[in-house]
Amino acid sequence: MGAIPTQRETASHLSGAPPHTAGASAQDLGRAHVALLGSSLAPGAARAMVRAALADWCARGLPGTEQLTEHLAADVLVVVSELVTNAVVHAGTDVEVVCLMEETGTVVVETADHHPSRAPRGGDDETPADPSEYGRGLRLVAALSEAWGITYRPGTKTVWARLPAAGRETAADAGGDAVTAEQIEAHAGREGPWTGHGPDARPWTEAAGEPPADGGCADAADTGLRGLRDREWLGRGALSFLAEASDLLAGQLDEDLVASLTGQLVVPRLADWCGVWLEDESLGRGAWSDEPGTAVGARLARVWHAGEGHIDELRLALEKDPPRARDPWRSGPVGHPWPGDALGTQGAALAYRLVAGGRPLGTLVIGRAGPAGFPDEITGLVEDLSRRVALAIGAARQYARQATISAVLQRGLLPGAVAEIPGVRSALVYEPRDKGGPSGDFYDLFPAGDGRWCFAVGDVQGKGPEAAVVIGLARPWLRLLAREQYGVPDVLDRLNQLLLDDATEAADAAARALVAVGGPPVAPGDGPQTRFLSLLYGELEPFEGGVRCTLASAGHPLPLLLAPDGAVRAVAAPQTLLGVVEDAAYTSETFELRSGETLLCVTDGVTERRSGSRQFDDGDGLAAALAGCAGLDAGLVAERIRRLVHEFGPRPPEDDLALLVLQAE
Repeated sequence: MGAIPTQRETASHLSGAPPHTAGASAQDLGRAHVALLGSSLAPGAARAMVRAALADWCARGLPGTEQLTEHLAADVLVVVSELVTNAVVHAGTDVEVVCLMEETGTVVVETADHHPSRAPRGGDDETPADPSEYGRGLRLVAALSEAWGITYRPGTKTVWARLPAAGRETAADAGGDAVTAEQIEAHAGREGPWTGHGPDARPWTEAAGEPPADGGCADAADTGLRGLRDREWLGRGALSFLAEASDLLAGQLDEDLVASLTGQLVVPRLADWCGVWLEDESLGRGAWSDEPGTAVGARLARVWHAGEGHIDELRLALEKDPPRARDPWRSGPVGHPWPGDALGTQGAALAYRLVAGGRPLGTLVIGRAGPAGFPDEITGLVEDLSRRVALAIGAARQYARQATISAVLQRGLLPGAVAEIPGVRSALVYEPRDKGGPSGDFYDLFPAGDGRWCFAVGDVQGKGPEAAVVIGLARPWLRLLAREQYGVPDVLDRLNQLLLDDATEAADAAARALVAVGGPPVAPGDGPQTRFLSLLYGELEPFEGGVRCTLASAGHPLPLLLAPDGAVRAVAAPQTLLGVVEDAAYTSETFELRSGETLLCVTDGVTERRSGSRQFDDGDGLAAALAGCAGLDAGLVAERIRRLVHEFGPRPPEDDLALLVLQAE
């Protein structure tokens, strides 16, 4: 039995080596460290840190840097990208990244997260049908590293990998020099691994071996050189290419941008030109017609060529001869006619179906001039890339659908227009925090008949669909009850009962569903929750010389009345939230809004706007802000309060904002 680890430290030692050389002194090691937020930006930031560190160590001539080849530098970037991606996706916490260089030239990468109970994903349990993109997993790290492992400490999990210079191809073996600080610094702003050797090394996006700028057919010498460079690049940069491509495509929310990025990824490294067709997925497998040259519901979203002078002609040729109908779930490439009329050369073209989640989304067509065609390694690499492109297009379409639904829902939850009231000027500010989804705040201002107008400013507990359900109940009922001549207290009483009844029905339905499937009983607090609503509701009756206002506040920030001399006072008493107490009895208050007086109604996104530990309404901050608006008309009052709220903190507001200003003329 081995020694028992001390300090509650346990190493899951996968490859038989410690994280780094324990006896190495600080003088023998180059060390770089960065702490990153656990977001999609973390892998790119970690790679930038490593690039900068390698450049700095080379410039300083630290021991071991003479062993740093481009091959090793590229592998280090891939490993740090994979380790950080694993930590962000599967731990979901902030990540600390350390890069060390030992005297022997060995590079050690360590990533630490704060979810020690969750093991890193190795990728063994992934299935081909899984549409998610989680990186290549730790199998790639194991393939590139001499050793790797996991160290558990209280509150922290560290995954480390050692990439040695010894036993690897050195710069001299490769026929070039060791990588220099200038090369690393020149590469630092780019998103690709190195290719080539010595002073001619360039990122893959500018790699040697591009087709001639005029798109002409390469001669035999060019073809042989291209084949040599293909083999060299495939051996060194293919895995990094896929890792960088995944990072570039992930999180893109526009399908046309995905198509554009795809063209830049493919040309000129993998092909001389490419085209991306996007289909109307609602047409499904029938998007392509069997009639040659006819496409139904499909469009050529992007065309890319190494020589820009050929793009227009190539687009016209591809539009005349789109990909033919075939099994949309066949993943491999099929032949595509070469657009000789546009390019005037001979070559090979391949079409790849873009399928995600069982839905055909489009087709990627690539072409390469010359008699050699595409090596099998290139076709396989493009097939892997096409899967990532399809996932990105599917995610962008899902986001677009959700954004459309949210926008339509949001429009339906708010009034189409604010009513004009005789003798009253009104102004409104409404700023949902989530521009693409339903807000928890709402407002209304509408005629109720018999010379009466009603207004409401409300805030639902929570956001999104749950809030939308409550607003969808509250607004129509407010209007109905007001037009049925119910007074302000009666409207609140009935709306309170409506919310309680709705919550009870939802809980009963959930309980019946659980019983039907034989599920466990619902524990207190686990079932559907009562949806609370804070509401300021009032009724306006204009008369000669002013407006009579009757209002009530149910758990809402109190309305403030501004007099022409700058005096400010609250004109309602606090009462219970709606949807909380069964037998709540609401009362109202009536006052007269005289000429020049202003009534301000806001949601808690205004009063609770934060700057550090302070809130906007601390010390009657809202009343002080309103007092400074004396003499301004309704529109200027609303704009000034909005501006003061935004300027209160260094960051944008974190809650929805809604405020209504009513001013007697």
